[in-house]
Amino acid sequence: MRALTWQGRRDVRVETVPDPRMEKPDDVIIRITSTGICGSDLHLYEVLGPYLEPGDVLGHEPMGVVEEVGPQVHALRPGDRVVIPFNVCCRDCFMCNQGLHSQCETTHGREQGTGAALFGYTRLYGQVPGGQAEFLRVPFGNKLPVKVPAGPPDDRYVYLSDVLPTAWQAVEYAAIPEGGSVTVLGLGPIGDMAARIALHRGAGLVIGVDLVDERLERAAARGVTCLDLRLHDKDLVEAVRELTEGRGTDSVIDAVGMEAHGAPFAKAAQWITGLLPDAVAQSLMEHAGVDRLGALYAAVDLVRRGGTVSVSGVYGGAASPMPLLTMFDKQIQVRMGQANVWNWVERILPLLTDEDPLGVDTFKTHAMPLEDAPKAYAMFQAKEDGMVKTLLKP
Repeated sequence: MRALTWQGRRDVRVETVPDPRMEKPDDVIIRITSTGICGSDLHLYEVLGPYLEPGDVLGHEPMGVVEEVGPQVHALRPGDRVVIPFNVCCRDCFMCNQGLHSQCETTHGREQGTGAALFGYTRLYGQVPGGQAEFLRVPFGNKLPVKVPAGPPDDRYVYLSDVLPTAWQAVEYAAIPEGGSVTVLGLGPIGDMAARIALHRGAGLVIGVDLVDERLERAAARGVTCLDLRLHDKDLVEAVRELTEGRGTDSVIDAVGMEAHGAPFAKAAQWITGLLPDAVAQSLMEHAGVDRLGALYAAVDLVRRGGTVSVSGVYGGAASPMPLLTMFDKQIQVRMGQANVWNWVERILPLLTDEDPLGVDTFKTHAMPLEDAPKAYAMFQAKEDGMVKTLLKP
């Protein structure tokens, strides 16, 4: 089959690799019909190379059609249409039964001390082959896939793999009061969708912050009050307080993570990790801290006293310092973590209708053949051509 493989820093290639095989009696094999490129895929493209090996198949936002089922699979049959959540979870262990599917005790990384395995996402998370490919082996065939109706285009359902549950959890964790206010830092796919969900769920004021024209215009068209960081880099806190009676918003969602604007020294540290031997680079990331924390620091400044910061953007450095004095003084609550996809599926599915309240049917900005995936990664990294969300078609 054809699949997108990692070969080095900013070097991904579509190659012919072996087809996936059934390995356990409850496995299923799916033929992928759509697969997304995620902002966190850029972390593999740029920063997390020390945890990858040449030839690793990338991608964790797939959907498709069931081709083959194992002898113990009774919930699906060939021809069924499914979305595959990005966390590989059993849905039966203690953590899964708490709704914490991203902490699945069956698949978590014991050697690395990490949470549930993820499709297409490094040795840190199980080194499971990913979904930017023609076919995918999916374990826990009775529990993990999300079966969706036949008929509507993939665009309606594919975001159940990551974008929708990640954005939904970001809003849930933000604990926005009814009619309250929230600032969303970063209007990429997750920030854009989080802003839409916050409005849908009753937020009275949603402020979106970004520095890319197309992203600002796209969010503004959905009713978001947008601030251009290029115009407010030095007075962002004041600009938000002017909109909130001098207090700051009730909540802030950091949808940026380690790609934060600014922080030249941390940017240099990220760049250096791509040049060092893997063992040295891993140690640097795990013990020295390489994150660019501009967005996280901004979130702490922007939220009102007693408010909540929700972090959905991925950070990668273990020793990155937090402004604990300010956080304690302002009595801020912070919630974060990988999305627990199955915990939110039943709340989201009823919204995926012809009425399309979240705008999923038109959410993508680009659709490209799988063979063009290297070009798509480069465009997404450079924020070219108004690219916000790209679906690859094998």
